[in-house]
Amino acid sequence: MSYIALSDNDKKEMLERIGVSSMEELYCCLPDEVQLKRRLDLPEAMPEADLLRRFEGLAARNTYTNRLSFLGAGVYRHFIPSIVDYLSARGEFITPYTPYQPEVAQGTLQIIFEYQTLICQLTGLDIANASLYDGAMAAAEAVLMASRLNNKPKILVPRSLNPQYRETIRTYIRNLGVRIEDVGFDADGRTDAADLARKIDKDTSAVLVQSPNFFGVVEDLKAVGELAHGHQALFVVAVAEAASLGVLEAPGASGADIACGEGQSFGLSPSFGGPYLGFMACRKEHLRQLPGRLSGQTKDVDGRRGFVLTLSTREQHIRREKATSNICTNQAWCALRATMFLETLGHDGLREMAMQNIQKAAYAASVLGRIQGVKLRFRGRFFNEFVLELAKDAAAVNTALQAQGIIGGLALKDAYPELGNCVLFCVTEVHTKDEIDRLAVRLEEALR
Repeated sequence: MSYIALSDNDKKEMLERIGVSSMEELYCCLPDEVQLKRRLDLPEAMPEADLLRRFEGLAARNTYTNRLSFLGAGVYRHFIPSIVDYLSARGEFITPYTPYQPEVAQGTLQIIFEYQTLICQLTGLDIANASLYDGAMAAAEAVLMASRLNNKPKILVPRSLNPQYRETIRTYIRNLGVRIEDVGFDADGRTDAADLARKIDKDTSAVLVQSPNFFGVVEDLKAVGELAHGHQALFVVAVAEAASLGVLEAPGASGADIACGEGQSFGLSPSFGGPYLGFMACRKEHLRQLPGRLSGQTKDVDGRRGFVLTLSTREQHIRREKATSNICTNQAWCALRATMFLETLGHDGLREMAMQNIQKAAYAASVLGRIQGVKLRFRGRFFNEFVLELAKDAAAVNTALQAQGIIGGLALKDAYPELGNCVLFCVTEVHTKDEIDRLAVRLEEALR
């Protein structure tokens, strides 16, 4: 086990070494009112075998391996090669701290550099940072970055952006003199071009679009980018399902100035809520406003290749309102897993995984769409998620599915009242034809 408790004799020897007679004397400098005068409310010590059983039971409550899940909505189940788990669990990877001393952190810095390179290749942009906490934070930081670059008061954000991303952005900009204006979606599930054209003006700092969007629909990024640039606004693309980058045109090739998103699909399991991995990339001319860390390649005095944190130091992050960003760390281990995942699959493997997502989701939409009381809500092309409109209450249908061991899609009514009984289903490469057919049978039963 990683932790071995101190015995009473260990504690006694330690107290003697520092010259105090008891724990109470050690903490004598603390006021009585802040000291806990009772035992912690914890179970008594257990034998190791019992303790392991106890934690295995608790861990089992955080998994759904005994259920068939079709949830997505920003968090996705993908196959993770065993080598990713094996290598990322090595001690030298799970124990390092921040690589401030490059002479002793070359391995960590090289991994971060490789991660940045992979993100640049996937997004089609020039510079990527050393990862952020998650996709919602990355989207918020991208909005702040665009505001610094363009210094205008308005950001246009389609309602088809992940609702959690929208709420995080609103939290970040609440006291900064920047306002968010929503843009609607059309019958295809895409950003409403007419509504966007009406709302974009000289005060618009940036337009942020998610593709595939929250409904799973692939946006016409080039058209949105041209409109944004035509009004001297920056174009920001968010990608909540990173696996789509294996087959869809890179945001940079579609005109994006900044790309951001969630990298959880690259080697990180859903894990009951995290940790996840935000990514961000931009064009070279915007480098100085890119938040977070950058690992750069250089040469030492002897001409040997080396890696360093560049253009930003930790001190930059404690300058309060003068700082580019207050991010003071990055999801380094998650970025490590993403790097291992991408380098294991390679270009062809990632494309094959993405194609399986498209094909299996298309099959599922076709099969489910033929059920009486079910219809596809949006006409736009989708990646691995799609919205179905049900003839019955979506929450009741999901409850019926759960009784059959199936976690259905996400009911959209809370976030989108106008979508009533609509449900967002997700199908990835881990789903089999038999599992999709089983969902169809159980959904049809639930709708009777």
